[in-house]
Amino acid sequence: MSRTLREITGETRLTAENFVLPYFVRTGSNSEVPIKSMPGISQFTVDRLIADMEEPVKNGLRAVLLFGLPDKKNSEGSSAWDSRGPVPAALRAIKKYYPEVVTMADVCMCEYTDHGHCGPLTETKLGEITVDNDKALLLHARIATAYAEAGADVVAPSGMMDGVVGAIREKLDQSGFIDTTIMAYSAKYASSFYGPFRDAAESPPKSGDRKTYQMSPMNSREALREVELDIEEGADIVMVKPALAYLDIIRMVRDEFILPVAAYNVSGEYSMLKAAIEKNWLSYDAVAETLLSIRRAGADIIISYFAREIFKEDSLIDVYRHSR
Repeated sequence: MSRTLREITGETRLTAENFVLPYFVRTGSNSEVPIKSMPGISQFTVDRLIADMEEPVKNGLRAVLLFGLPDKKNSEGSSAWDSRGPVPAALRAIKKYYPEVVTMADVCMCEYTDHGHCGPLTETKLGEITVDNDKALLLHARIATAYAEAGADVVAPSGMMDGVVGAIREKLDQSGFIDTTIMAYSAKYASSFYGPFRDAAESPPKSGDRKTYQMSPMNSREALREVELDIEEGADIVMVKPALAYLDIIRMVRDEFILPVAAYNVSGEYSMLKAAIEKNWLSYDAVAETLLSIRRAGADIIISYFAREIFKEDSLIDVYRHSR
């Protein structure tokens, strides 16, 4: 079969509209800090982020997902809803310079708390320290509203707090942001593949772990329950995270629900492929093949650090297509 005929009869496509590029935004100016555990990825101040986006936007980038790195942290993560913080500042700048780009803002507290958990902590009757779920809901809703005020098209609660989507939807509607989209991290697993991200976001827990509020890798039916609950609370897009070790979950969610499905091709998945490519154990074809598998599993939206490679002049997707 000829190359052209293979392309015509191909069942799965990767297009610009499928991809979201994550960015780590820090305070300050004129600074780019490379992330050692994620080769090719950096933390940017807002001015450098705007400059960095020029080539991807020129080559078809349609959406970004922002994570903030504050200069001050405390037990409640109050910098997260500061209108002068890195994410609100980036949102305003992107809307000014690239108004056509869809802006997504991650809503969580782990980057902003001094203990690294996704909400304020409390002590149980048994003396155990855990996240105060109910208090976290109020703060996550406050963060989402601050991001909507700064221009976020999409807010993306990632903390896996019970009831967070409903709390955010109610607060957004009360504040007049009825058209702000919620992309819920509905099936977010407690995964070892998040390691490099925690370096990038400077957010490893100081004690304990997040297994009490993230999903167990042993479970699949639970993912459907979590997605259903988020949809009932008002989610517009549902997400599975990570992607590669959970392709079966992506397919289950795609088959069960009609909402758009996002998949997060997370930091560990990115870094292990980059390491293999840098050692010449694999070629960049492996990246395109991996992204195709996520699409084939049923994801409408792929959040991936490899989007940097896609939105270059010599896109890895084009190189892959023409080398087959």
